[in-house]
Amino acid sequence: MKSCCGFGHRNVFENINGELDNAIETAIQQDCELFYTGAMGEFDSLFTAAVRRAKKANPHIKLICVKPYMTNDINTNRDYYAAMYDDVIIPDELAGIHYKAAIKARNRWMIGNSDVVIAYTIRDHGGAYEALQYAHKKNKNIIQINRT
Repeated sequence: MKSCCGFGHRNVFENINGELDNAIETAIQQDCELFYTGAMGEFDSLFTAAVRRAKKANPHIKLICVKPYMTNDINTNRDYYAAMYDDVIIPDELAGIHYKAAIKARNRWMIGNSDVVIAYTIRDHGGAYEALQYAHKKNKNIIQINRT
């Protein structure tokens, strides 16, 4: 089963919904059925919404929230997570990693476990940019959207 993940900056200052919908559709056409999101910033919220829109026409696809470490909100907002995602995981490989390094490690896990990477980067620094560079290094199929 092929998978896809998305990376973008925490703040998004333009409407990228159309580009995201197209990128998700392209990934589905490339046989992606699992979609991983970090669920931490505005891009992740937009990516999640785009996958949820695509699920209406493609009910077989799954949206997986990948957390870098256990947080209390997983328990206190259990109904939200259950309604929003098909599953919430914390990869075993992230156990024991210091929380300050866990997000980068989670991003690398998502890239390593994905066939397609959707990226929205408008500057050449930050976590989304680092994730994109890592995806290039790993020779992943990258769909770059709306680079302004």
